Amino acid sequence: GNFFAGLFLKFNNFFCYILYIMKSKVFIRGFVLFALYFAFLPQVFALEKEWSNDLRTLFIGNKSVIYALNIRSFGAKDLNNDDIIEPSAGDEAGTFLNAIPRLKELTKLGINTIYLLPVTKTGKLKALGTAGSLYALDSFDRLNPQLDDTNNPLSVEEEAKMFIDEAHRLGLRVIVDIPSCGSYDMSLERPDLFIKDKDGNAVVPADWTDVRLFKVYDENGKLNRTLVENYESMIKMLQDLGADGIRADVAAIKPYEFWKEIIDYARMKDPQFLFIAEACPVWTNPIKQWGAYTPVEKLLEAGFDGYYGDWAGFEDFTKAKDITKRIKSDLKISKQFNSQKTTMASFATHDQQSVIVRGGVPLWEMITWLNVTLPVNPYFLDGYVTGDSYIYRYENKKASRSLTDDDYYFVHRAKFDIFNLSRRPGGNYKELEEKFIKAMKFKYWAKSILVEGKFVPLKTNNPSIFAYARKNGDDAVIVMGNLNKEHELEGKVFIRNIKETSFVSPVLMEEAPLVKRGKMLVKLKPYEVQVFMLNKVNF
Repeated sequence: GNFFAGLFLKFNNFFCYILYIMKSKVFIRGFVLFALYFAFLPQVFALEKEWSNDLRTLFIGNKSVIYALNIRSFGAKDLNNDDIIEPSAGDEAGTFLNAIPRLKELTKLGINTIYLLPVTKTGKLKALGTAGSLYALDSFDRLNPQLDDTNNPLSVEEEAKMFIDEAHRLGLRVIVDIPSCGSYDMSLERPDLFIKDKDGNAVVPADWTDVRLFKVYDENGKLNRTLVENYESMIKMLQDLGADGIRADVAAIKPYEFWKEIIDYARMKDPQFLFIAEACPVWTNPIKQWGAYTPVEKLLEAGFDGYYGDWAGFEDFTKAKDITKRIKSDLKISKQFNSQKTTMASFATHDQQSVIVRGGVPLWEMITWLNVTLPVNPYFLDGYVTGDSYIYRYENKKASRSLTDDDYYFVHRAKFDIFNLSRRPGGNYKELEEKFIKAMKFKYWAKSILVEGKFVPLKTNNPSIFAYARKNGDDAVIVMGNLNKEHELEGKVFIRNIKETSFVSPVLMEEAPLVKRGKMLVKLKPYEVQVFMLNKVNF
């Protein structure tokens, strides 16, 4: 029934489009639009089997490879290369429709899951940036009109559905980010949804000046039913569009019972609907006196399938034990839930400075291979593959035009821009794309080890050299690296039962290390990572 209803909608949209063109007074413009739409006919009319969501299973098994992107910039066209999109100058902002042709690029990179930064309508008052922060939620059940291609009669919702349908056709699952707080605009329109301070003003959480804190409990200490119902309306909208899961922004500032109800509501329609919490065991409460902080374990009990691994400040890791400690902590939590919960890598999210700025290509290569070989779901931000610095020419300069009450191009230095109509992400390190694809191919080729294998820390004689194995049966992938960003290091990696005659198969190294009984002698440049395979070595 859903399949034929969807097919009918596609035919209906097509004929509406023809009528629109026939009525158009500008025939040439109508003809061009018709030609563009005609280009999409194969996917509009293709009789393919209905999509079956498998994202929870994929994620729990650490088999999802996640690529985060902002629709507002993903398909943008910046004609004069000034980094900012000015439609009046002929530039084209990103939309759901101009994002569709780029989806095949992601499949070629080995991506199987897209994570969309928020696509809901954004606030315009007390705003940061000239387009409004993606996280300043201004509507629970309306998509951001900035993502609409206004050159056709389709609604932004219909365009979003086309985008998700095409992603599914290519085997790409779709996660959508849902904001944790409301815009200032919303706090004026719906004061019943927000916590008030002693002066009666909606509360600004932490230093997030463009948003206000939702009121989760009513005056009787019960869940605020109106807020719950609005969040359910947001979930319903996303599921109706075909989304396969959500990432909940700052999930820990809402309680167990809130998320339990939301997750149960979503799973009634789609048992495979994924919930990822932006939360981490070591993070602290950003709203302090305004509300309790829900620990990761309680979020998982409520139904979340995973959370962020503690990798946000990776460039500050100086000891091998820093890596081992975090992996062991996550594996311990997973074991509490019968290995039905796991983590998403967070080495390089939109909240962090560019890896290239933090440590250059060597750090990029190390983080890429850690994503590939650790027991996590790899995560990559749009622009990462080619080394974007996320430094914009317009950074914090006065704008000639603004869609908000802020007339400055507000950005966080070297961080992915979520505040303005920005250029398409992409760096100048084109050679990194080949390195990235090599790493992804290895992940798929060695999936029986990297997905099903155990994590085994390996001892080294230098605290700044880390080493670990992913082992499945007689086969093992060995990873070792130098956490010192300034100095080359020499050391020993102890691998029980390894011998001079053991077969070492290089994956990422200039030359195989010297092997002596029970140890490998290694020499590693700053931030260098080496990867190789061993066969029939018991340790």
